[in-house]
Amino acid sequence: MLRMKFFAPARLRCVGVLLALLCSTTAYAQTSPKKVAEGAGTAEQRTVRAYESARANPLDLHAFLARMPKGADLHYHLGGGIYAETFIRDAAEDGLCVDLASHSLVKPAGAVQPAPAQPDCGIGTVPAAKAFADQNLYDTLIDAFSMRSFVSYAGVSGHDHFFDTFGKFGNISGRHEGEWLDEIAARAASQNEQYLELMQTPDFSHAARIASEIGWRDDLGQFRSELLARGLRDDIAGASAARDAAEASRRKIEHCGEPQEAPACKITIRYLYQVLRGFPREVVFAQTLLGFETAMADPRFVGINYVMPEDGRVSMADYALHMKIVGFLHSLYPKVHISLHAGELAEGLVPPEGLCCHIRLALEEAHAERIGHGVDAMQEDRPYELLKEMAAKHVMVEINLTSNDVILGVAGKDHPLPDYRKYRVPVALSTDDEGVSRIDLTHEYVRAAETYSLSYADLKQMVRTGLEHNFLPGASLWREPDVFSRPAAACANDAPGAAKPSPGCVAFLKSSEKAQQQWELERRFREFEAGF
Repeated sequence: MLRMKFFAPARLRCVGVLLALLCSTTAYAQTSPKKVAEGAGTAEQRTVRAYESARANPLDLHAFLARMPKGADLHYHLGGGIYAETFIRDAAEDGLCVDLASHSLVKPAGAVQPAPAQPDCGIGTVPAAKAFADQNLYDTLIDAFSMRSFVSYAGVSGHDHFFDTFGKFGNISGRHEGEWLDEIAARAASQNEQYLELMQTPDFSHAARIASEIGWRDDLGQFRSELLARGLRDDIAGASAARDAAEASRRKIEHCGEPQEAPACKITIRYLYQVLRGFPREVVFAQTLLGFETAMADPRFVGINYVMPEDGRVSMADYALHMKIVGFLHSLYPKVHISLHAGELAEGLVPPEGLCCHIRLALEEAHAERIGHGVDAMQEDRPYELLKEMAAKHVMVEINLTSNDVILGVAGKDHPLPDYRKYRVPVALSTDDEGVSRIDLTHEYVRAAETYSLSYADLKQMVRTGLEHNFLPGASLWREPDVFSRPAAACANDAPGAAKPSPGCVAFLKSSEKAQQQWELERRFREFEAGF
């Protein structure tokens, strides 16, 4: 990824429509202007003109980007992706009550399943179903479950309100998960996405209990052996069964495989095993081990990630240990992919020394292949060396612009996205918690395009980067990492995304789920650009 600069004399020489287009679209191109001129097709040129025209009006820009292929969303929390309106409906179906002081969902006293139509809510609580007859309560719950209408006030920041939302709807039954997957997939399909990696935390209560009984062990190998001997692997079946049930429900809702199949059926979903790092160290180790074991046993779990506020007391105190834990287990399970929340910090949120090195530790100790957020990169020790290392190792950053703004107050020129791009670190846009933030992926593309004056070529690069760095098995469609101009040898003579690839290319695509998704993306770009 090379940032091309055109100085005034060069711009004066840009005469005619074709050269003017080249000047506007190669600001972040992989190849030289000459090669772009040779490779740019008429359809792509028309698309560039349409994009440049759309940039003059935010509504036109949104309409353009909603249609544009967006590939993957690789940083997406399942629980945070659901809109509050859905949670209110589910709470009513579950017979939950609303605590009017905290606006949290609580279980009625002596709750039984199935829930009664009229739950026995105690003093200070009302049935969640009452929200459908009380607009004020309905609006209050939406605001409590999301960032809608939130304004910071004394003692409560955007950071605090954001993370507090998860506890407010946490009592909703997991039996709705198939509906949630459908909501997520339907929204993705409507925006021309095709692949999602959802962070999700399977039940780990048994693993936590045996870890607490054993107690912390400095010898991680011994600790692992004791946990396995006490039956930690027994939890894997439960995680897989929960996936089976949720996905079966989703397929039923979407009529997958039937004549009336919904577009959402075409969205491929995989999972990252979400480890809660705010727990005691023995529980974090046990859950991380369970995550690696689950990913080895169930291919739907394509990797692991650590979550919970990075600025939390335990998260900060044990961060280096957590990276050591991930690195140790990675040495035993090298096929399991790793993406880590790292650098989701800002000045003032933690002491200055707390910004020293979280991203670097994630890279060098935990062998992270992707970094989630990476907001404090320029506050870390030796930041430019860090950026060069990330570029050399092709470590991608999952960029969450709205999330970083509402949680950390970091936006615009204060965000490191331009620095990542300047140093050719792979980046892709993602939503983080689109339900809590009240956004979607199109919103993030509009925000990026407007804030950083990104060209169509820039956005196309980001889309391709997302699919280049997904955790699906198989080789990449592209010959060189993060260079999207030369297909792999088996498809060297094929136009990426063509309807009828050569036999050798077909065989290659069948061998790689990743390459299949990348080929589909190129097909979608061809179709999209042909419409202009």
